[in-house]
Formats: sequence, C-alpha cells, structure tokens
Amino acid sequence: MEKNLLVLICAFGIISWTACGSSGKKAAVVLPPTPVNVAEVNHAPAVYYDKYPATVVALNSVELRAQVSGFITGIFFKEGEVVQKGKTLYEIDRRKYEAAYRQAEAGILSARANFNRAQKDMDRYQRLAEQDAIARQTLDNATATLETNRSQLAASEAALLAARTDLDYSLIKAPFTGRIGISQVKLGAQVSPGTTLLNTISSENPIAVDFVVNETDISRFANLQGKAAGAQDSIFRLQLPNGAYYKHSGKLIAIDRGVDNQTGTIKIRVEFQNPDDELKDGMSCVMNVLNQQSGDRLIIPYKAVTEQMGEFFVFIAKDSIALQRKVQLGPKLRDQIVIMDGIEAGDKVITEGIQRLRDSGKIQVGAPPQTK
Repeated sequence: MEKNLLVLICAFGIISWTACGSSGKKAAVVLPPTPVNVAEVNHAPAVYYDKYPATVVALNSVELRAQVSGFITGIFFKEGEVVQKGKTLYEIDRRKYEAAYRQAEAGILSARANFNRAQKDMDRYQRLAEQDAIARQTLDNATATLETNRSQLAASEAALLAARTDLDYSLIKAPFTGRIGISQVKLGAQVSPGTTLLNTISSENPIAVDFVVNETDISRFANLQGKAAGAQDSIFRLQLPNGAYYKHSGKLIAIDRGVDNQTGTIKIRVEFQNPDDELKDGMSCVMNVLNQQSGDRLIIPYKAVTEQMGEFFVFIAKDSIALQRKVQLGPKLRDQIVIMDGIEAGDKVITEGIQRLRDSGKIQVGAPPQTK
C-alpha cells in the first residue's frame, strides 16, 4: 500500500514539472523594438569661454599722506569727484613753513654778502702778493676765509631748498587725474609726516582686471598677449557681479613676472575702457576667456549622453539597432554639448528612449514628440 502511494506521488511530481516547463516555454516571447527618437550629428559653430574669478584694479592708485606735520587748514575737493592732476586737495598750516622759508632766504642773502666780501679781499690780497707787498700768511688766511664763506653759501642754499620743499609739502596736490575717495581727516585734524592717511586717489579710465591662471596655461596667454588689440576684441569678456556682461571688450596688457610657487598660478592683467565709470576698483567679477577649441564642432543634444562609472556614452541608430559608443565630451552649451571624439558627422544619436536600451538592441525610430 505504501509502495503504491509512493509511486503515485512521484508520477504526480513528474507531471507537474512537465506542465511548468511547458508553461515557461510559452512565456518566452520576443520583445518588440524599443521606440526611440534620433537627432543627426552635424558640425556647428561652437563658441565657448573659460571662466576665471577676477578683480577690478585701478591702473594707478595712490594713498595720499602728509609729509610735514601740522593742522589741516583747508580741504579743496568734493569727495568722490574726479580731480585733475596738480589740483590742490589739502592744506596744512603753512605759517611756520613760510616763516622758515623767509628765514632761509635771509640766510642766503647774508651768506652771499659774506662770500662776495671774502672774494674781493682775496682778489686784493692776490694782487698785493704778486708785488710782495704783504706776507704770504695774509694771503693764505684770505683764501681760507673765502672757502669758508663759499661753503656757508652752499649750506644756506640747501637750507632754502629744504624750506621751500616743506612749504610745498604743506599743500597736498593730485599726482594724476583720477577719482578721489572719502576724506579720512577733517578740518583742524593734526597730521604727522608719513603716517596719517588723508585719502586715496585712483585712475578709472582705462581700468584693469586681474585674474590668475594655472602655470600650464602660460604659453596660451603669452600668445594672446602678442596679438594686436583688435584681434583680442572677442577673446576677453567680463561678467559683472549682477550677471550681466560688460559692453566693452578687453585686451591683455601684462603677465606677471613669475609663478606663485605655493599655488602654481600666475597673474594675468586685462585692460578695459571705462568711460561710464561702471567698473570700480576692487569689484569682484568673472573673466571669460575664449577657449582655444572654439570653432566648428560636433554638437548633439545633452540629453543623448549617458554616464557609466565616470565614462560617457551615446547610442547610435544604425539599421534598426542601437549601438553604444564611448565619447569624449567638450563644453556644454546650454541644452547641447560638444563631442570631441567618438562619433562622426552624419551619425544619428538616440535622444529619447535611452533608458530602455542596451547595446545592439532592436529599435524603432519614431517621430519626435509633439510639443504642446
């Protein structure tokens, strides 16, 4: 009885396994082609820029400091205005410097009178000595007196020059035409030579923009520096803090003398015209430098690119089959991207349906999706 039961169970198991196997064979159906949309690969102008953080700097900027001591007795400018070269900006109490100058003038008159008298005595003693009418010692004394008075006259002239210099320093004048800042001192303030900051004046048109680049790019910028100003018009574009682009183009005027050995970078200076005073000394901005690879390039929609473990791929539609191709990417241009290598002009890259594709998978090319 038990043996018959065991035989029945085995038979039932064999029948069930056979039924399941038959059912699995029926489920293995061929999947339909994946519907996709494609875009043809073409050459197109690709103009793109490398971006560098930059700072606006005045080509000429000077801190105005007093060179003589005293009290501020005059301020002759409006803060923030453009002042012309040579304009008097500050006056330091001049009375003692004027007195010192007049005293030096009197001193030089006295020294000159003594010198002239000694010169006449020397000439007279010289004639008498030729006639042996005086002792030789008298002539020697006259000669010594003349030289003493000559040196005193020279000292008086130097004292006059020093007094004149101090008197001139009591008026602080603009060293060049530029915009002056907010005064750091008020009327009546006491100032000391070389230590008290009065104000800062800086030129503003033209103005410069400084940024740093890697030392590996030195030759690239050296070649740009050799180009004429007109040839640089489209190379340097400045982006302002508000995101807008500055309307004037720049030209490269200087590459720093050496590389910073701490960062491996070197400073580049580009000059811009600034007629409307839109660029301010110290302003932060972004320098856009035309990339050397700009030109006619292969451009495809960015959505056609997939990434796998740090590498980039696209699918090419060829004879109803999707072929995967590894590509080298260039710069992104809004919703498109430059392809440097991996595909050719005329290829059809798949832009829709990529998520369901595999290499050499069947595809059906459909019409591009309708926009509503």
